[in-house]
Amino acid sequence: MNTRNRPGRHVSPQPGANRPPYGLGTPASTLQARPQQPVFAARDLVLSPKSAPNPACATDPARPCRHPLANELENHRLLAHEQAVKGHFAAIIPALKHLAAQQHEADFLERAQRVAHTDLGFMLPAGILEDAWIANLDMRALYGACVMHTIRLMAEQTQAVPQNSDEVTSFLLDCGYHAVDITPCSDGRLKGLVRYILRLPDDAVRSRKAYAGAMFDVEANVKRWIETELMRYREGWPVTADAGTRYLKLVVYHWSSSDPTHEGCAAHHSNERDAAEAGLGRLREFRQAIENSFCCGASVDTLLIGVDTDTDGIKVHVPDADGEMSLYRWVSNLTLYKETVNDDASSARLKVYQAIQAASATDGWGKGNGEPHEGMRRLIATLLINNLSQIEYVCGNWGGRYPDIGHNERFISVGDGFEEFQVRNLAYFVYLHTVEEGGPDLDVGLQIFSKLNVLHGLPVPVAIHFRYDRRVPGSRERTVERCQRVKAAIEARYAELHRQGLLVCGMTVQDKPSGSPIEPVEANGASALRSAR
Repeated sequence: MNTRNRPGRHVSPQPGANRPPYGLGTPASTLQARPQQPVFAARDLVLSPKSAPNPACATDPARPCRHPLANELENHRLLAHEQAVKGHFAAIIPALKHLAAQQHEADFLERAQRVAHTDLGFMLPAGILEDAWIANLDMRALYGACVMHTIRLMAEQTQAVPQNSDEVTSFLLDCGYHAVDITPCSDGRLKGLVRYILRLPDDAVRSRKAYAGAMFDVEANVKRWIETELMRYREGWPVTADAGTRYLKLVVYHWSSSDPTHEGCAAHHSNERDAAEAGLGRLREFRQAIENSFCCGASVDTLLIGVDTDTDGIKVHVPDADGEMSLYRWVSNLTLYKETVNDDASSARLKVYQAIQAASATDGWGKGNGEPHEGMRRLIATLLINNLSQIEYVCGNWGGRYPDIGHNERFISVGDGFEEFQVRNLAYFVYLHTVEEGGPDLDVGLQIFSKLNVLHGLPVPVAIHFRYDRRVPGSRERTVERCQRVKAAIEARYAELHRQGLLVCGMTVQDKPSGSPIEPVEANGASALRSAR
């Protein structure tokens, strides 16, 4: 199908923008200024060896690699965003250490608020500060409050950068897809999957709910597919039901190339094969559920992608002509980067398509029934080209491998998650409606934070966040009640941590439209549209 001339396809570019058609790659920027080194928190303890060679770029360290298809301008922008967000979280512990040394001063309350306003950008809860003269300052409660305030502050300050969402949506339609649904693992190292690793605009993705080990709920995903198809029948959005397009479901698993037996997916015991096999099995179950319930005419396409969380290089498992995938048929983008970094843009782009063809020709255990359809080939090529920029992002700023190869999340995000935060290793995400259904995922998160925080005497910050629909009467009130129920259930499930002050839960709600303000919910259910500052 061709939707190149559909209404609304051609959108005026932003001032100064000069982009090629989406899906053909973006030339590198001519900017010469290099960004400053990234900001790290004091707890970034799991570091990769400094002597380890760059896994993607083999040139002289004094001459960093410049891939012809990498978008350097976008890399600069994304680095600035990552520095700003992580820098605010990294400032919490130094500020609290400063306060701890002054807690018995006569004017401590005034001093503390000045430090907080200057270093953190918001005011601290007065009740905690006022009780400091009676006993030692409750640093655990204060730490938890600072994390929750910082989350809301970052959401307020994060400006929506103009993205070519309409152009990407049109590209996806041209590839034959009216909706893209991505399920990554809950691991915080995949938190930047859409915006950084795959370089897709947020609005171009129908859903991106994360589950531990990427083990999504098949029934819930079938329901989401039904809702999407109903919108096509009732509203003709984004195209009518007779347009001949498909629903695309992606699963993203991960591994660690630096420490594969310890720093891979916790839900699969750091076994890359198990993670990939489980993700592929869940995709087959989803596809079979759709076809069994709604006949073969309601077919969906599926795609399995792996991510090396040390380098952000992806591995795409190429479907065959029947849409089937194999653990033994894939394209490694880290290898592709090394093979094309010294080519011109045209040659590099050609090699991307040749790599997909070569994967389709795999023999032996990876043998499939021919090549995927043209739209799938175009989509895979675009994802690979987009990811080349991310590989160079890691090469240019961290020598090809992140310093924090292990978990280094700042908080656990429970519920619907924050669209504003898409930064690697910032949050471990648990998508759930009730604690009963999300209990196993929560347990994995608490296991991670027992080493990150509890071992050092810091509480586990849990940010409970749900979205409501103001068009539905009573939706907001029911969402607030859900926040309270989930909070009570989490505190009951981890009662000993809660009793010791090692579990701090914050609650927020938000209207569904993108960019809606985040509303804090107090313990008594009260909330208001106000700044956390």
